[in-house]
Amino acid sequence: MPELPEVEALAGFLRERAVGRTVTQVGVGDIAALKTFRPQPDALVGGTVVDASRHGKWLDLLVATPTGEPLHLVWHLSRAGWVRWSDQLATAPVRPGRSPLALRVRLDDGSGFDLTEQGTRKRLAVHVVDDPQLVPQIASLGVEPLSAQFTRERFGELVTGRNQQIKGLLRDQGTIAGIGNAYSDEILHAARTSPFALTGKLGAAQVDVLYASIRDVLDQAVAAASGKPAAQLKDAKRQGMRVHGRTGEPCPGWDGTPCGDTVHEVAFADSSLQYCPTCQTGGKPLADRRMSRLLR
Repeated sequence: MPELPEVEALAGFLRERAVGRTVTQVGVGDIAALKTFRPQPDALVGGTVVDASRHGKWLDLLVATPTGEPLHLVWHLSRAGWVRWSDQLATAPVRPGRSPLALRVRLDDGSGFDLTEQGTRKRLAVHVVDDPQLVPQIASLGVEPLSAQFTRERFGELVTGRNQQIKGLLRDQGTIAGIGNAYSDEILHAARTSPFALTGKLGAAQVDVLYASIRDVLDQAVAAASGKPAAQLKDAKRQGMRVHGRTGEPCPGWDGTPCGDTVHEVAFADSSLQYCPTCQTGGKPLADRRMSRLLR
């Protein structure tokens, strides 16, 4: 799933290519992906793209309609969705069917993009709204971790406000917006913290380390993704991971010095996490959650 760094890069990619262009066609390929019915997607046609931005993992294309009223095309790519840009978009009309195509946006110079989703579990969500805050999932987002509002004090309040596993807190979009499974693995590895550590038992020094790791990991990932074409972002994300998706490989060490251990995995029903026992759990492997116990 694209997370904050990739979505930020996609917003920048769209700003560079789409801002100032006129929308000439919007075609819906998967009606189930469209979560709003008024305004219709056709209301975007004839409008000028003003900006592309991000709310957590949501992308937001701002269009000034011919009447001057702003409309927002906002979407969440979920696990299997993507933005596929073309300098010369296919001219055939979009027809609903079984293809991966969910939505197509054509611009006045022939360029544009498709929103696609692979697989049978369709979760990509598209909204056309006057205000992105009308999308409940956007309105309920927590603090942006790279914003000025995300201070050490604010993070400390979030940590002490509940007692839960730290990985769950990092992934909770209503608490901190934009961090998902992959970057929470990377942050916890950099912070030498077990994914199952309880927030209520974290000391001030460990909270300091976690806060710095959030900033460092996301800053580095945003910088690495910035300026890359949409087609390259998935591979760039994989290549930048130290532990996520690297089960069985040598751990590169939380500080870049190999620790001699290998990356381990904890599998859940429909996802998994990766970590290093030496760097994060005092050398003790964690059990597969499906076994409901810790290995001793």
